[in-house]
Amino acid sequence: MINLETPRKFRAFVHQAHQVAAEMLRPNSRQYDLAEHAYPKELDMLAAMVDGLGASGTGSGAGAGGVRRTEASEDGGQVKNGSNLSSVLSIMEMCWGDVGLLLSMPRQGLGNSAIASVASDEQLQRFDGVWAGMAITEPGCGSDSANIQTTARLDGDHYVINGEKIFVTAGGRCDAVVVWATLDKALGRAAIKSFVVFKDTPGMTVERLEHKLGIRSSDTATIHFENCRVPAENLLGSPEIDADKGFAGVMQTFDNTRPLVAAMAVGCARASLEVTRDLLSDAGVEIDYDRPIHLQPAAAASYLQMEADWEAAYLLTLQAAWMADNSQPNSLQASIAKAKAGRSANDITLRCVELAGSLGYSEHELLEKWARDSKILDIFEGTQQIQQLIIARKLLGKTSTELK
Repeated sequence: MINLETPRKFRAFVHQAHQVAAEMLRPNSRQYDLAEHAYPKELDMLAAMVDGLGASGTGSGAGAGGVRRTEASEDGGQVKNGSNLSSVLSIMEMCWGDVGLLLSMPRQGLGNSAIASVASDEQLQRFDGVWAGMAITEPGCGSDSANIQTTARLDGDHYVINGEKIFVTAGGRCDAVVVWATLDKALGRAAIKSFVVFKDTPGMTVERLEHKLGIRSSDTATIHFENCRVPAENLLGSPEIDADKGFAGVMQTFDNTRPLVAAMAVGCARASLEVTRDLLSDAGVEIDYDRPIHLQPAAAASYLQMEADWEAAYLLTLQAAWMADNSQPNSLQASIAKAKAGRSANDITLRCVELAGSLGYSEHELLEKWARDSKILDIFEGTQQIQQLIIARKLLGKTSTELK
């Protein structure tokens, strides 16, 4: 039987995350949305607290540093609720507060998730405490990560990186970026590797910060690499090009980070639903769970449909994270969760704006902001269309060559 309750060992931690979202993130949400590119200094104390919880074991899975696969434990196959599930639950609560501010937290970026997912034990220790952004997208390469043009050439004990990355989350603030580059363009997907490149490395330049529709409190940078020399030991994973394994090693990062983005969407959508329900109640619209939906007022029926959509996204996100905790392949489920949650968050936040009328469209409430913020959650870490393509390939047993 499925237990839909939050696991007991996570309840106190999830409650803490909700309190932080309610008392620190949401009160500062509008301020840093208006002051784009201003660093949210309030996050320094919060990040230090999360680091402390993680070091003590009290906050296992706090933020991005919690996502890491381990080999199956010798516990007779007993299922476990581990750091991946803990991470998505805490991220849901934090994004109930503010998505952009969560993405601005030091040492909790998607680059940190990549390091946690695939780094060796030695690299984990060496990069401990580093705030890492993720540099994948290029001017000519968006959702098709296999078409990356940035190159990495081995020269002695260094790799020389050349290329340009765009839409790097926290790219202007982080300590380092995880850069995806190819060792040999002729070998396609199999030659793509990821490298940890520190911001003070000669040849690496932050060209500009973008002005955006949503998550404006999180900076988004364009970074240029010109003969940028990176120590060979900063390559994540194996330096060998395995044509049989292909892109799978690098793509493992997405299996862990896509549920995190799905969790962001779930948290943002829940915030919109809760505020909308209060506004409907104030307007005299009753939502009756015991009454058939066709007998509900139109606004209440619309709300119930959104709530059902949200719950489906929530459960799919938990499933993808739980599978990662139990060393089960979750590429299909991670893409399903990301596709469902990203699209549902877009639909829910926009419909909440509509139901709230003028209040939803004004800055009197945060509904219009959440509608703007939610759009990126259906785009980054793989667009809706790319997720559907991945899902189709998995279900039909097709390769990327057979189904494009």
